[in-house]
Amino acid sequence: MGLFKSLYKVLRDTGIITRRNLMRYVRLPRLLFFSSIQPVMFLLLFNYVFGGALASSIHVPGGKYIDYLLPGILVQMVMFGGVQTGIGLADDMSKGIVDRFRSLPMSRLAVVAGRTLADAVRNVVVVLIMIAVGYLIGFHFHSGPVDAVGMVGVAVLFGYALSWVFALVGMAVHDPETAQLASFVFIFPLTFASAAFIPVQTMPSWLQVFVRNQPVTFVANSARHLALGVPDGGATWKILLWCIGLLVVFIPLAIRQYQRAVA
Repeated sequence: MGLFKSLYKVLRDTGIITRRNLMRYVRLPRLLFFSSIQPVMFLLLFNYVFGGALASSIHVPGGKYIDYLLPGILVQMVMFGGVQTGIGLADDMSKGIVDRFRSLPMSRLAVVAGRTLADAVRNVVVVLIMIAVGYLIGFHFHSGPVDAVGMVGVAVLFGYALSWVFALVGMAVHDPETAQLASFVFIFPLTFASAAFIPVQTMPSWLQVFVRNQPVTFVANSARHLALGVPDGGATWKILLWCIGLLVVFIPLAIRQYQRAVA
């Protein structure tokens, strides 16, 4: 009975913190707007600047670069969304909000879990906006609706797993600006040295070894497989294993870091 009460308390407190973070987007809609405008700009710029040059190297149904590009941009967007988790927690810590949470009779897990869940919900909204913009400029799913939902699910799950990584970073540095800089040192190499934007075979052979075996390539290929029906080479199960591994490792680390921060 005590276990069920403890679980209920964690879920209740997590729901409260999730709602608190989601309400920020209601009160400050510009946060959601600017979270959406950056990936939209990437989508438009990459499609119209690089699309013509790369169309001949794209191996997807119809050979349209936008069909190849959109799943990769979604992956980039959820990664940036994960960075926002770390920045938000660092901001809360620097403003003393986390200290106020410490004075309340609430679960320590709830503060971090609520933040990551709220950011996952935001990622879903931004992904749907991105898909709508993609349709306006020529993208369309070649698979059925179930696979389309699966593509969104894989991308959001990857972003959710990364949000725990960046939550740890944000709570470790305690400063929003430092959290952003530290996160992007990790984000940019993984994003651009991947199959998110261009086919791997167009890269130098020495770089392909890394690109073919890193998680951003796996999630991009999995999303592309679900959106377009192209082979994924086992990327879907590989990225699911990556997500499980990240969650298993970084949830306890993030919770321990939070406990140290509020001790």
